[in-house]
Amino acid sequence: MPRPKPQTYLIEAPAGKLEVEALWQNDDPQDANTDTLALLCHPHPLMDGTMTNKVVTTMFRFARDNGMHAIRFNFRGVGQSTGEHDYARGEIDDAMTVLQWASGLTPARKLWLGGFSFGGYITGRVAEQMTQTPHVWGLSDFELKKVALIAPSVEKEDVSDLELPTEKTLMIYGDADEVIAPASMAKFAVDKGIERHIIKHASHFFHGQLGELKDILNEFAQP
Repeated sequence: MPRPKPQTYLIEAPAGKLEVEALWQNDDPQDANTDTLALLCHPHPLMDGTMTNKVVTTMFRFARDNGMHAIRFNFRGVGQSTGEHDYARGEIDDAMTVLQWASGLTPARKLWLGGFSFGGYITGRVAEQMTQTPHVWGLSDFELKKVALIAPSVEKEDVSDLELPTEKTLMIYGDADEVIAPASMAKFAVDKGIERHIIKHASHFFHGQLGELKDILNEFAQP
């Protein structure tokens, strides 16, 4: 059976347009056999982060292979997305805008969130909004299922007031991360009371260990 193919969109957004790539199961956003939507966020725009980053691509394929509708997008100022980098403020709005847009296309109402590095921080903020104020975006009918934070940016971004759904959140990082100190991520996990999985010898970009990363995500996705 052929795999579904991603479809690309340019959607209306606060900073103009956002470039979105959606992989609908069976190429159909209305597919009644799929009740879960995965929203994935990419690493830092000012450090060449895009939605085609290999860690994000690994999450995209994971979501596809687990029967989810998978959506990734370029933050403002990246690729065909208009606007300028807004230092994590407008990027949260970008992610919520994409989710709001997707809600109008598919009846899937279970939500799986994933983000890498800077995108991990944004994903945490999206999870916070979906837990506390989903009505602001007209998304109260969504059920947040899981949140995967992949080597999240916990040093350059202010995470002091970040509130996560602890029982639904997993952080994954490598003990050889050269961008974000493993000790900082360990402290973040302890402070927030979330589960963590440490991949031995893995760098920030999980060179040569993306298969292991996907295996961990597969295990995390189980009920």
